[in-house]
Amino acid sequence: MSASLRLLKCRLSPLWSAGFTSQLRRNHPVRCLLGGRRLSHTQRAENLRPLEGVRVLDLTRVLAGPFTTMILGDLGAEVIKVERPGAGDETRSWGPPFVGTESAYFLSVNRNKKSISVDLKHPRGANIIQELAAVCDVLVENFLPGKLDLMGLGYEQLSRLNPQLVFCSISGYGQTGPQSQSPGYDSIASAVSGMMHITGPEDGEPVRPGVAMTDLSTGLYAHGAIMAALLHRHKTGRGVHIDCNLLSSQVSCLTHIASNYLNAGMEARRWGTAHGSIVPYQVLELKELKDEPKYKTNKLRVQNRKQLLDILSQRLLQEKTADLLRRFEGSGVPVGPINSIQEVFSDPQVKHNGLKLKMKHPTAGDITVTGPAVRFSSFTPDEPTPPPVIGQHTVQVLRDTLSYSDDIIKTLLDSGVVAQNELS
Repeated sequence: MSASLRLLKCRLSPLWSAGFTSQLRRNHPVRCLLGGRRLSHTQRAENLRPLEGVRVLDLTRVLAGPFTTMILGDLGAEVIKVERPGAGDETRSWGPPFVGTESAYFLSVNRNKKSISVDLKHPRGANIIQELAAVCDVLVENFLPGKLDLMGLGYEQLSRLNPQLVFCSISGYGQTGPQSQSPGYDSIASAVSGMMHITGPEDGEPVRPGVAMTDLSTGLYAHGAIMAALLHRHKTGRGVHIDCNLLSSQVSCLTHIASNYLNAGMEARRWGTAHGSIVPYQVLELKELKDEPKYKTNKLRVQNRKQLLDILSQRLLQEKTADLLRRFEGSGVPVGPINSIQEVFSDPQVKHNGLKLKMKHPTAGDITVTGPAVRFSSFTPDEPTPPPVIGQHTVQVLRDTLSYSDDIIKTLLDSGVVAQNELS
């Protein structure tokens, strides 16, 4: 254990004593959920975000992990994003398009975060992460299973320093098992999980969804699991290790497709934009369909889907989309246009739901990203902070969170263990 870490433990005393949990609850009632950062009366009473006071150490990159931690940041958590010096998160270079020097991809999932640039391969860099983990509530990582253990940064190692740490591991296939050492990629997991098998034209090849839905669903699962773990910690005073992976997330999302096979032995197939179990009828003045025996029940319509859908398609092609929407309005029939992305962000409901979020980025200038999907009655979202430039908050985090002196920070910067962005 480093000298600085021993000093950190002294600074946190008496929380590190044998009576950790009971003493914590007695003397630090907020610590079980809010990481010891007490909130003022005003913060508690007015516009309190659910994760206000929770500190998250983000060791993830690309999409599933950053999407998880962005949601936590939207809910009020302080998110410290750790990036390697130089390149940082791989998605910083995933363009075009770029906004200034930042990729639009990176900007889409990294708001409300601080960036600290640390060389984890350097022993002193690993020590910094240990010290941060000791004062954080949540750690999220997406390294290959076992890799962090080799650096002294695995769950068992860090939970000894901070028994209340919620440690969320995001991987391709899980922390154990025959494929656990395979790297996780959305497109591969989408194929292995059956998602691609059921996606695409009826008579065409398997298709990858237009966005990385396996990554995104994993991020949503991870976010929910972290919230549950914080609630568990509030009840027990103990942290937990969360094993969240792309394969399990996508297989669980097969829902009725999986149930059809597991219970009825029915293998799935691709239906394009149609549905495997439900076929519509009686629309657009095609009254003859109502009395046609082979379309009387949904079971019969499924059996005769091709002929029925051909009839409906030919009828729909005779009118413009706007006319069809007006015709269906007030009918009780679910209907919606297939919007282009430009049309999505011109949609009145999308605008009303606040799904365009504007920010001022330190190097890219004015940027716009999609806003949070969920609203709460208890608070309105604060003005978001823009996605950080790499290493923008290195000195700030070392000084304010770990209480490093200016001399120590300078030594770390000079040795290349950490890096501070000169533009910030």
